[in-house]
Amino acid sequence: MPVADINHTSIHYRTDGERHLPCLVFSNSLGTDLGMWDAQAAALVSRFHVLRYDTRGHGRSASPPGPYTLEQLGGDVLALLDHLDIERAHFCGLSMGGVTGQWLGVHAPRRLIKLVLANTAARVGTAEGWQSRAAAVRAHGLGGIADGAASRWFGAGFAEREAPTVARMTDALRAQDPAGYAACCEALAAADMRGALHAVPAPTLIIAGSLDPVTTVADAEAMRAEIGDSRVATLPASHISNVESPARFTRALLDFLA
Repeated sequence: MPVADINHTSIHYRTDGERHLPCLVFSNSLGTDLGMWDAQAAALVSRFHVLRYDTRGHGRSASPPGPYTLEQLGGDVLALLDHLDIERAHFCGLSMGGVTGQWLGVHAPRRLIKLVLANTAARVGTAEGWQSRAAAVRAHGLGGIADGAASRWFGAGFAEREAPTVARMTDALRAQDPAGYAACCEALAAADMRGALHAVPAPTLIIAGSLDPVTTVADAEAMRAEIGDSRVATLPASHISNVESPARFTRALLDFLA
């Protein structure tokens, strides 16, 4: 898999599809990697040049010393696009990836064609909560976080039906670098896009999960109220809605990006 040496770190990425097609960038959630987008990449590769990457501190990307900032996470996307000589792209990010997308929508609008913000919020959690999690992970590793991930990520019915998928993703979380995970928690601790999203000019789809206890439908509606050209699509899923409801998620993407 290719790696881009950018922004004083190394970012692992994967591209699929013909280069002449419109580029669609996928950005992962906290504690996952670019594999979370496998179903969407397979379904969309005939229509888009699909670019997936592991956020710094995750997957096969490097984990430079933290704390990280939202500006760094967004800057990594811009530097990766520059590295690949891609001027403009659609962007789809989920949870942490969606916060990155919000930053791009405000600070780098000319690089975006359309924007998809999935299972995210202008302010995710609290600074104290994220700082506490970062300290706990640095002290004790990711075992405890992984033990409770399934109940945060997926509805109970999905977790029972798709136990192998849930096990694969929680095992991947357990194997993440604790220092990189903690540094991303610190980026989320400081990230607050409330009051800034009115500056997003890109047409924006906001995807919410009706069962999501982390970033709610109310959070999605609050973003819609700030972003002028935006709409909300609600899926019958919890936090990682693209994995729990892949067909509906992909259909929502296609309908919006067409």
